[in-house]
Amino acid sequence: MKSTALTAILAAALTLGTPAAFAGADHTPADGWNEGGGEQDEALTLTPDLDNGLYVYEVCSACHQLNGWGLTDGTFPQISGQHPNVIIKQLADIRALNRDNPTMYPFALPQEIGGSQSIADVAAYIANLPMNPNPGVGAGDDLEHGEALYKENCVRCHGENGEGSNEKFYPAIYGQHYNYLVRQYEWIRDGKRRNANPDMVKQIEGFSERDTLAVLDYVSRLKPPAEKVGDPDWVNPDFDW
Repeated sequence: MKSTALTAILAAALTLGTPAAFAGADHTPADGWNEGGGEQDEALTLTPDLDNGLYVYEVCSACHQLNGWGLTDGTFPQISGQHPNVIIKQLADIRALNRDNPTMYPFALPQEIGGSQSIADVAAYIANLPMNPNPGVGAGDDLEHGEALYKENCVRCHGENGEGSNEKFYPAIYGQHYNYLVRQYEWIRDGKRRNANPDMVKQIEGFSERDTLAVLDYVSRLKPPAEKVGDPDWVNPDFDW
C-alpha cells in the first residue's frame, strides 16, 4: 500500500513534528477556547511516525478521501495541507467531547486509531498532503463586499490569504470548500460548534446573511501557495493497492 514516492515527500514533514515545532504553540486561552491539557498537550510534544500516520489515515480516508480533499458539496472538508497543531487540537477536542461531531467521533476513538502518538502521526501526514486545486466555491456575485469584510474582520486570525497560524491554532481556510465553510460558520454563529474561538463568535455576531455568503465566497477563492497545491489528476500513491 505504501509508496516510497509520497513517503519521501513526507520525510520533510518530520521537521513539523519535532517537540520544538509542536510545543512552540501559544496556549493562551480565549475564554477557555484553547486551554490545552490531556491528549492535545501530549500529542504536541511527540515526534510523528509518518508510517503510522499513513496507517491511521486509512481510517480517515473513508470520508475525507484518499487525497484528503473532501467533497465539494461540503459534506466532508478538505483537510490536506492543514496545520498539524490545528488537526491535533480538533482531534483531541472531538475525543474529549469538547467539539460535537457525531459522524467523526466513532472513527476518532483510541480503539480505532490509537492514542496521542497516533494523533501526532496522522496530523503530520495530513498536513503534508498536497491540496485540492479546485475546491468548491460560491456564486461569485458579491466578491468585492466579501473581500472588504474579510480584510476588516478576519485577517487578524486567519491571515491576509487565509493561511491561519500553526503556532496559534488558527486554521488555514484557503482552499476550503464553500459549502463546508458555510455550515461551520453557521454552527459557530449559533453555538453548535462548542470549541469555536469566542473572539470569532463575537466578530461575526452582527453579520447579515449577505455578509455571511459574501465573505465565505471570497474565502473559498483564496489560493494556497503553489507549492502546497496538487495536480488536478493527483492520486495519493500511498494507496495504490
